[in-house]
Amino acid sequence: MSHVIRALSVFALRLIEYPMPTGSRDVDVLLTWILDSMGLIRRRVDRWGDDEQHSALHRIMRDALLADPLRGWDARDLGDASGLSHTGTHHQMAKLRSCGLVSTEVDGKWHIHVLRGGSMSAAVGLVSVQARAVLELRVSELAGLVQPSETRMSIPAEEEVGFAISIAEPGARSDAGDSIDALVADLGLNGGRSREDDRLARNLLCEISSSGHPMTILSLADRFSESRSRVQRAVERMRSAALIERAPMVDRISQDVYTGLMRQHSGRGEEWLMSRGGLGRLDESISKALLDGAKKGSLNTEKVQSILAPVPIEDQRILLNTLGGRMPFGIRVAGADGAQVAERVMRRADRALRRLRTVAQRLDETIAG
Repeated sequence: MSHVIRALSVFALRLIEYPMPTGSRDVDVLLTWILDSMGLIRRRVDRWGDDEQHSALHRIMRDALLADPLRGWDARDLGDASGLSHTGTHHQMAKLRSCGLVSTEVDGKWHIHVLRGGSMSAAVGLVSVQARAVLELRVSELAGLVQPSETRMSIPAEEEVGFAISIAEPGARSDAGDSIDALVADLGLNGGRSREDDRLARNLLCEISSSGHPMTILSLADRFSESRSRVQRAVERMRSAALIERAPMVDRISQDVYTGLMRQHSGRGEEWLMSRGGLGRLDESISKALLDGAKKGSLNTEKVQSILAPVPIEDQRILLNTLGGRMPFGIRVAGADGAQVAERVMRRADRALRRLRTVAQRLDETIAG
């Protein structure tokens, strides 16, 4: 009798929150959504239609592992089901094993694969437990980077963006970087094609986490002598991971209102300012103080800030828009301290994992007929 050895992989999952395929009972639609949500298939568009060319990984799951979850599939049988070469099959199964959907035993020269738990809902349930435990461990490391601030969250942020985060358990220590570099890489913040010595994401995360106020993309680009486009891409990855958020920089409103007011007063005059310029929307005493200051040339940023102090922030924002300006936004870490940031990340991950379990259960019910 041959000796069977269970093959283990370092757990790694890319969790992406997509809109649920509401109401669908199509096996291909549900399976593709699950594979996409687990980052197993790279997509250019977010669609799961019947006319779509299904990937080899999709065929492995549908025609083999879902058809007979506990049969014990080897590379030859999986290749027959998917049309892949031995090398291609090995690559796809490594991804499934790493994310926890599949377990593998080595029997002599053969790798024997099964769908964990014998069903998609069981496999996704096990993945969810493991993913949550690993992510909770990693965000506890991340929390230590966040400098507490009592004022950071005083202004509400913009709406949340779509959630996407990599979840990987700590691997072997590398001589190329420290624990923060490893954490940033394991959370997927470096992107998919970063150089080994690229520390932009790490530097941005540390800088933003230590700041008590929002910082602009331009200021961050200047701080690290990087292009705005590279900083923007790194920032968007951190926003998707729920680590940072965009927030209005209210301390800059008075400066931009002052600039717009003086420019429009010089170019279009008082009548335009009171009508289309938005001053007529304000209390008469406030609009008069602003107009008089502009006429006499006695205004400055500090005076505008003092005059607008009684005006709600939203009304100040409207005024800035009517004067031809735009609300300045900056980037801040998404919590007053590390615990709040960790709680926010876990809340978003829990929602994405719940959706995965729901669709996996629906898939099993559809297959069972």
